[in-house]
Amino acid sequence: MQELVKNPLKHEPIDAETVKFEKVNTHIYQDSESASWYVANEIAGLIKQKQEQGKKAVLGLATGSTPTKVYDYLVQFYKEGRLSFKNVVTFNLDEYFPMDPSSIHSYKRFMNEHLFDHIDIEPYNIHIPDGSLSKDDVRKYCADYEEKIQNVGGIDIQILGIGRTGHIGFNEPGSSLSSKTRLVRLDRVTRLDAASDFFGEENVPKRAITMGVGTIMGAKKIILMAWGEGKSNIIYQAVEGKIKESVPATFLQHHENCDFVVDSAAASNLTRIKTPWLVTECEWNDKLIKSAAIWLSEKLDKAILKLTNEDYNEYGMGNLIAEIGSAEQINLNVFNELQRTITGWPGGKPNADDSQRPERAEPYPKTSLIFSPHPDDDVISMGGTLLRLVDQGHHVHVAYQTSGNIAVFDDEVIRFLDFATDIQKENKELKKKFKEVREFLASKKPGEVDSPEVQQFKGLIRKGEALAACRYCGVKEDNAHFLNLPFYETGAVRKKPLSDEDIQITYDLLNRLKPHQIFAAGDLSDPHGTHRVCLESVFRALQKLKDDRVDWIRNCYVWLYRGAWQEWDIADMEMAIPIGPKDMTRKKNAIFKHQSQKDSAMFPGNDEREFWQRAEQRNKETANRYNALGMAEYEAMEGFVRYHF
Repeated sequence: MQELVKNPLKHEPIDAETVKFEKVNTHIYQDSESASWYVANEIAGLIKQKQEQGKKAVLGLATGSTPTKVYDYLVQFYKEGRLSFKNVVTFNLDEYFPMDPSSIHSYKRFMNEHLFDHIDIEPYNIHIPDGSLSKDDVRKYCADYEEKIQNVGGIDIQILGIGRTGHIGFNEPGSSLSSKTRLVRLDRVTRLDAASDFFGEENVPKRAITMGVGTIMGAKKIILMAWGEGKSNIIYQAVEGKIKESVPATFLQHHENCDFVVDSAAASNLTRIKTPWLVTECEWNDKLIKSAAIWLSEKLDKAILKLTNEDYNEYGMGNLIAEIGSAEQINLNVFNELQRTITGWPGGKPNADDSQRPERAEPYPKTSLIFSPHPDDDVISMGGTLLRLVDQGHHVHVAYQTSGNIAVFDDEVIRFLDFATDIQKENKELKKKFKEVREFLASKKPGEVDSPEVQQFKGLIRKGEALAACRYCGVKEDNAHFLNLPFYETGAVRKKPLSDEDIQITYDLLNRLKPHQIFAAGDLSDPHGTHRVCLESVFRALQKLKDDRVDWIRNCYVWLYRGAWQEWDIADMEMAIPIGPKDMTRKKNAIFKHQSQKDSAMFPGNDEREFWQRAEQRNKETANRYNALGMAEYEAMEGFVRYHF
């Protein structure tokens, strides 16, 4: 009988052949919430089992955004009276060095805020590396940390995240399999990824105390979690790649009881998800056929119409040929489908047959509403399309969902206040305010939250830049809407949860404008999650409108754009807008209006280039990929996926 393993994404058994390339047991869930629920229940089950045996449950814990929902569920279990932590001993993976335990960046503070302050764990059972030690004391402290782990019988479950370099804990590339708890120097990529939390790379500590790979491998069970498309490449390497020191997570392939728990986005590069025809016979549908033909075309560097029966057979798609009849028929179908996604009329072409076009011809002109999470995402991600909508006479509105104030450097505030005080030399109140702001910024510690006044000034700087970009693009100033959603206005990188107030603000704007088409950011790999929350606010407002049976919503199309952090895959794109050389220049000029983000962004993420450079390269790559597939050659293209609600 063929061995069966469970696939949590589909909640049905799949045969072992499907996961034959995977060297670690990998559970795929539809989203991070359901995955976190699974992990929280695994931990709770261990704690209860140990309680029944009269033993301690020893947990290895991680920090960062990945495990926070797991901790939320554990707190929920405790508050509901379903779980006690009296028998739990914890050891945290790591801590920055040096680091004051009371700092907002301290992992001790993180763990207290997310877990320990809300449960009944005994304080003496909590162990977190001490970042406040003198360097001379670190070596002995690390040896004692190892000894404490051994004295309680070792770690029962070790929770891990994974860094973009493949690091686990702060075990950077080059860490050995036998390494123990120690002081390490952080890789520049790791520091760059942490820059958003510290308001700039220069504020990120250069060292950290971390459990070693050997310490982690000593755990009886390991659960590594990863969410989002930004982790898909490193998850692919860790699960299917060769074991190598340059990717420390691959060492986990040696562990006999290790599970990777990932959401569908983080799993998107695994062979069984990305190219399932390479591991098993597929049940073919139009979307999978399109993905397969595009993949094969790019794999062989052939235009789609040149693919042969032999090409499909050689790469595991013989049953597709048998089902459809010939490569020529598949190629033609996919070619035509791709061709129909290309249009120079993002608002629909008036008085034209729209049966084969992505957008409707009527009504004309349309009311087009563009949601921009930050004050520059509109022009960065769909500036060419925005310009085309304006040029073609549509009523274009832009809704800036957040102020973007935390992305403004302190020097920008001084520069603008210098200008203001020079203009109004006799304004004593302004001079007093300028003096107070200067004093605050001069004494401000790295990562410290701005005063409400400074937050306001930074928000006004971004608002002024957004209005300048609107004027340049031909969008009326009255059509620029600054929503300043409350979830964002904390002054810190960590935001509040999405609230009913956020959704109501979005709902009210939608119901007032009654747009015929909506554009929203589906770019979910931004490093601090603002895009994800902003998109959720739009989705929930749309659902509320639908539930309220608002008439206009039935005739509204919703298009999702990307570009600031990643791009849609060609196989997913349902509308592609060509951008000529002149409009590409206009798009860049619109981006340049956001001067506070020019030259150096506060939150560059994992790409150090300026946003206009990223956008230009991604738009040109999309055009080149379409061209290589056999489509017409364009300078650049912006892609969109339609959201059906």
